Amino acid sequence: MDEPTIPFGEPELWRVSTFQRAMGGGGGSTSSEGGSRYAALSPSLMADLQRFESHDNGAEVLEVLAACLRHAQDMALHLDRDGHVLPLTVFPREHLFHTPLPLEALYATRFDTVQLLQVEQALLHAPNRGRDDMAAPAEMCHPLGPLLWHMALHGPRHELLPELAGPAVYRVAPDLATPTVLSGALAAAVGRLRQEPISLRALAAWPGFDRERASRLLNGLYLQAGLIVSRTHPSASGDSWFSNLGKW
Repeated sequence: MDEPTIPFGEPELWRVSTFQRAMGGGGGSTSSEGGSRYAALSPSLMADLQRFESHDNGAEVLEVLAACLRHAQDMALHLDRDGHVLPLTVFPREHLFHTPLPLEALYATRFDTVQLLQVEQALLHAPNRGRDDMAAPAEMCHPLGPLLWHMALHGPRHELLPELAGPAVYRVAPDLATPTVLSGALAAAVGRLRQEPISLRALAAWPGFDRERASRLLNGLYLQAGLIVSRTHPSASGDSWFSNLGKW
């Protein structure tokens, strides 16, 4: 018999290989009919996610979470976590998520290696929507904000989300509470972004930053609905190679 690979005290999670066999060998891109990667999603949400299917590995976790928030639709995500399937159900309207994994174990995850296996319409609903068999146990539901920050800062995506990319300047929304998960250069940058609009190139040049870290911070702020994006500001063209054409 194989030795157990789940740490003692953690719930039994499916192996990725078993999950993929049960799903009909999925894990790849969607087919023209929707395929095995996305299941029972609304047409608008499906169209949003299928934009990424031209990528080598399809949509990334952060792109799916961003779409979930934009459409305000409950979604169940199945993630490859060290060869085992980690289920996450996201309730964007309540700003909660459900997982059977203890929070300590969840946040010990190597988020940069997590891969998306499947997305489907949530079967569970948030605990405050009624008491029935499909209500997620309240003790297994947690604030969504910290998870979004962890995915943005430590997940596999190291570039701006498509909604943020291109010539633009960025500023922190005035009503955003100071994120407690940030410290050091990240927290200082949020304070400065409250005062002035900054381009990605300018932010990447600040002490303690490079382009990847700047992109991760902006992605995190966007997922918290705390980012103002301006494409008409005079400095918005600063990151564009063609912004200098008129100077020649």
